[in-house]
Order: sequence, then structure tokens, then C-alpha cells
Amino acid sequence: MATKADAFDVGDYVVYPKHGVGRVIELQKQEIAGMQLELYVLRFEKERMTLRVPMNKVESIGMRKLSSDKTLREALDTLKGKPKVKRTMWSRRAQEYEAKINSGDLVSIAEVTRDLFRADDQPEQSYSERQIFEAASSRLARELAAMEKTDEPTALQKILAILNEHAPKYYESAETA
Repeated sequence: MATKADAFDVGDYVVYPKHGVGRVIELQKQEIAGMQLELYVLRFEKERMTLRVPMNKVESIGMRKLSSDKTLREALDTLKGKPKVKRTMWSRRAQEYEAKINSGDLVSIAEVTRDLFRADDQPEQSYSERQIFEAASSRLARELAAMEKTDEPTALQKILAILNEHAPKYYESAETA
């Protein structure tokens, strides 16, 4: 994902796969265990968390710049697609969903959001389904917000509008089948 040419500057938004969108607030040099390390200091506002990432580990952890416009369009188109719900045990599906969310891949996160979305007139979700849906939709909304220079609630409304517009046709065809 990230390459050596991908240097991040102070103020850049970046995606850290396990935590989502953060902002580079500082570049630091620190001596840790007798080694001189160059670090990116990332701030994740939603979690109120600061993270220090060694510059030489950026590639191996998958830290990257915000997605391209093409990838964003692909993710938003994914939301319009037919939900794919496997008939496997929930624990296995939950693990797969978590892995997709933590991959940091925007299209995979959109797939989880689409697959776990329930319209207001749909059957109620379990607590764990709702938790994973909220994690995925929040992660997607934060990257969308950073790319469109808006806030997370506005981005989330856009995502839910797409889901509410496209999901009902799939549920209607499932009921008539």
C-alpha cells in the first residue's frame, strides 16, 4: 500500500488500518532503547488518542494517505450493490467483518457497511451486528469526511442516504422470491 515515496507531512490526513483516519500533528526524533527513531505523531480525534508510528514501520503496518477519488467512488458504488450475507455462523462472519474493517481498505469497509445495513422497516439487528455496522460506517464516514472536507455526521448522513435509497429494492425482491 504505502511506498517509500509516501512521506507524510504535518497536517496530512492518514489512514492507520486499525484506527481509521488520523492527522499527522508532529514529526519527532526520539531515542528508544538506545536507537534513534524518527516518528510520525498521529492524532485520532474521535478516540482522543495520540499514536507514535516509527517512519520505518509505515509500510509494514499499512498506513496510507487518504484514498483516491476513484477508490472513494468505488466504495460509494459498493454501498449501492446487493448485500451479500453468507449463511455461515455469526462468529465466523463477525471475524471476517472485523478483518475487513481493520484492513483499512475503503471498499472492504463499504462492503461491511452495506452487508450489515438494516432499513427502519427491516428486522432488528443483534447488538453485535449493530456494533460492527457502527464501527464500519463510522470508519467509512471519517475517511469520506476528511476527503470532502466536511464533518463525520454529514458524511454519515450521505452514506445512510445511499443505503436507504438502494437497499429497499433488494429486500423487496427477496420477499417476493
